[in-house]
Amino acid sequence: MAHQEYALQLTGLNCAGCAGRAERALQAVPGVQGASVNFATATATIEADRALSIAPLVQAVKGAGYPFAEHEVTLALSGMNCGSCVGRVEAALGALDGVLSVTVTLTDGMARVRYVAGIVSVGDLQNATKGAGYDARSSDEAPSDKPSEVKALQRDVWTALVLTLPVFVLEMGGHMVPAFHHWVMATLGQSLSWTLQAILVALVLAGPGRRFFERGIPGLLRGAPDMNALVALGTAAAFGYSLVATFAPGVLPDEAVQVYYESAAVIVTLILLGRLLEARAKGRTGAAIRTLAGLQPDTALVVTDNGPKNVAIADIQTGDRIRLRPGERVAVDGTIVSGRSDIDESMLTGEPLPVAKAAGAFVSAGTNNGTGVIEVEVTGVGRDTRLAQIIHMVERAQGAKLPVQALVDRITLRFVPAVLAIAGLTVLIWLALGQGTAALVSGVAVLIIACPCAMGLATPTSIMVALGRAAQLGVLFRKGTALQQLEDVKLVVFDKTGTLTQGRPVVTDIAFHGEWRREELMPLVAAVEAQSEHPIARALVAAAGAAALPDAEAVHAHAGRGIVAQVEGRDVRVGRLAFVAETASLPDGWMDQATSMAQHGVTPVAVSVAGAAAALIAVSDPIREDAAQTVAALKQRGVAVAMLSGDAKGTAAHVADQLGIDHVFAECLPADKLTKLTELQTTFGATAFVGDGINDAPALAAADCGVALGNGTDVAIEAAEVVLSSGQLSSVVTALDASRRTMRNIRQNLGWAFGYNVLLIPVAAGLLVPFGGPQLSPALAAGAMAASSVLVLTNALRLRNLDPVLHDNQHG
Repeated sequence: MAHQEYALQLTGLNCAGCAGRAERALQAVPGVQGASVNFATATATIEADRALSIAPLVQAVKGAGYPFAEHEVTLALSGMNCGSCVGRVEAALGALDGVLSVTVTLTDGMARVRYVAGIVSVGDLQNATKGAGYDARSSDEAPSDKPSEVKALQRDVWTALVLTLPVFVLEMGGHMVPAFHHWVMATLGQSLSWTLQAILVALVLAGPGRRFFERGIPGLLRGAPDMNALVALGTAAAFGYSLVATFAPGVLPDEAVQVYYESAAVIVTLILLGRLLEARAKGRTGAAIRTLAGLQPDTALVVTDNGPKNVAIADIQTGDRIRLRPGERVAVDGTIVSGRSDIDESMLTGEPLPVAKAAGAFVSAGTNNGTGVIEVEVTGVGRDTRLAQIIHMVERAQGAKLPVQALVDRITLRFVPAVLAIAGLTVLIWLALGQGTAALVSGVAVLIIACPCAMGLATPTSIMVALGRAAQLGVLFRKGTALQQLEDVKLVVFDKTGTLTQGRPVVTDIAFHGEWRREELMPLVAAVEAQSEHPIARALVAAAGAAALPDAEAVHAHAGRGIVAQVEGRDVRVGRLAFVAETASLPDGWMDQATSMAQHGVTPVAVSVAGAAAALIAVSDPIREDAAQTVAALKQRGVAVAMLSGDAKGTAAHVADQLGIDHVFAECLPADKLTKLTELQTTFGATAFVGDGINDAPALAAADCGVALGNGTDVAIEAAEVVLSSGQLSSVVTALDASRRTMRNIRQNLGWAFGYNVLLIPVAAGLLVPFGGPQLSPALAAGAMAASSVLVLTNALRLRNLDPVLHDNQHG
């Protein structure tokens, strides 16, 4: 059997042992003749049977923990017009060996492809799409053609309208006004009238209507017909029949000598008009993201040794210093080094109130400076700015496919062939009944009224609009699928510290034991706690004041319990009373004091030095202002609320009582949170977890939908599906509302798209005629088809009205 050889990059190799494990995993795959892994270059060289696909190799190294390097590319497609096009492009790309996932969206005409580096190239992907009948370019190379597309459609619509109007008046005017018919017959005569119509309609089909034939006929010949093929067949049938009636009437029975020029012309004009309205509406679906992208100014005032000067954004580098005058928009990410001002961050966070900032505070590109003058040291430019990352995150999510879309894609892929079969059957039945004219009219009407476009647009348009608007309100869906997951949530579980509370605890009291005094003990405590990111740790460090901290060595954190380290040669232990009691005897009264603190919402922290109790510290973390409103709003929406906390039972219960939370679980280690979350999922069903810390990451990942506060840790944000960039807890409700409204909007769109086709295709076939019902004309069918897509898009655009209800209540 012929062999093939691969040279593929591996990831995750940290030592020669890793290389050996990856090598053995590859050698174990049936069909692999030999495999070697070079640790220095992280390259796997594989010799395998030519019949062996890349898939088992991918699974083998992934299972071993050293997956192949993957690339991702976004291709801008041209020539896609309907939902069936999406299925064909996905099938063509997915058939390539080495392609791991493909997502094609009709709304923005993009294909997002993830593939194994070294197996597939961008050129291979482009050739595959070309073979399916669609051109593709890298989205970085492809110019934005929306304006030119709209202009071309406008030109074609006007051209078609000017040419179609005389045809429509000549033919339909006579039907509506008998006197006009007699005048046309007396002046032009039937033969000349039909000849003029033939010339005008030929110009319509050869000019504005040419696109349908250029795209539809090749697809039909490949056995992959699309919407263009339906229009091309329908108009060609109407026009061809009319030509026979005009120039060779003898081949038709006398009663069948009729022309349908106006139908062919009106079909083209109305469908082009529908596509023009559709293109304009599609443009509005991405308006929110374009608004965000337009927030960054082109230049900034850079402070140089020779004084300030305006510099293009592309030429600004990290470390530069820029000056912001009152009212100017921030051009880059940076840290304020001098001055103070109020910064309007509403376009990034959805929070309407400006935020007071001074030296040391972070400012984001796209935000707006208030009345102060500030100087900022640049920390991020271009794609590294928070604004650019938000836009990239939302664009990736907009390209996602919800589970509901899988069924739609399977249907639309088979839709056009099914319509062709129905049209052919319609013609045969009417011919069998001796109704030649009805056969033509009904067959063309079936071809024209079918609308896979509406089905293909139903889901992606709603996703694009909703995610763009949510981003403006400070809710970022890192994964588009979270839109559907969040809708089904029956329970929202909150972490306490930093989530329900402000996450800025302060030390309110210290009870020292023995000879210890504040100025001696707190630097030791701060030296240990400086190694932790926990909010309570920051409070303890702050309580030490400006004192120089000694070095902490052999630091060991016990998740959810405390931390221990060597400071100045002594063991310093800080944490829960039970944790400190493991190595030190607790003084009489400490347990009672700690219980009293917890009952009042204060967290007790014990300290021991060299195995002896040293202090009991009271730390208070105020509850967020919008926490109670958020909990109440979730309950109003029929969602249960629970709280998981690593804090003492009394402290957690006090917070829960104030907020009206019914289900409380305290003293939870990170592993306990995961166990409790699993139990809650079993009891309540789909569960969302809201957190902000490193110790929340496992629960965020395990929940049906993880929600992280944008001011939380990077680890938490990476583990979540939804990020509240506003940092406002009330944005949880905004996210839930966005999900529910979007899914309702999608169901409305799908209901209309499927219902429209199911009901009107039989009407177009003439099913109602034997019962005295109407015979649908092809021209009316074209109007209905165009209106169907526009209606779906218009309904999706209603999601632009999504508002942060709780924010309005809070601030207005």
